[in-house]
Amino acid sequence: MKFFIDTANLDQIREAQALGVLDGVTTNPSLMAKEGITGRNNILKHYVDICNIVEGDVSAEVIGTEFKAMIKEGEELAELHEQIVVKVPMIKDGVKALKYFTDKGIRTNCTLVFSPGQALLAAKAGATYVSPFIGRLDDISTDGLNLIAEIRLIYDNYAFETQILAASVRHTMHIIDCAKLGADVMTGPLSAIEGLLKHPLTDSGLAQFLADYKKGN
Repeated sequence: MKFFIDTANLDQIREAQALGVLDGVTTNPSLMAKEGITGRNNILKHYVDICNIVEGDVSAEVIGTEFKAMIKEGEELAELHEQIVVKVPMIKDGVKALKYFTDKGIRTNCTLVFSPGQALLAAKAGATYVSPFIGRLDDISTDGLNLIAEIRLIYDNYAFETQILAASVRHTMHIIDCAKLGADVMTGPLSAIEGLLKHPLTDSGLAQFLADYKKGN
């Protein structure tokens, strides 16, 4: 399972990279704005800055909602750096754009996916990644993890190569559950990744080891 961090914060990306388990980064306009990154030129530069920190894929999102606008933005983003994956929304023109980019050899991430049917269309159009938003489904009392299971079944049935990128991961158990269900990738906050480190028995065991060591010295 690949671990992506969902942020535009360079310090958090560096921290996740230093941990040695980071495979890539996802971000979006909201996360950029949260870090005070506004204006087209500043956003493009920030994507390059992220690529210079990590070794894996970096999803960069188009803002346009019409086919021609998506193509123009996506091609510009893809030219920024070889690690860039163009993030396209799951709408009608977005599916058309996915097919266009696929034919051009540009890798894509289909975002804002909330149903198996949407994920099927994205795979048919050749998306590199599909991003089902499990946390947002949980927010409306719908089982986000069930969506991961349904997509996994459909993709395995037809040997689709599109990778399931579990997005809107909120906490550590989301990561564990997605791993059990066979998600190819998860993207979430640094806190969720670091949460995997924690167990009270590890803490108490280490404390006991150190206490015993001090007794003999």
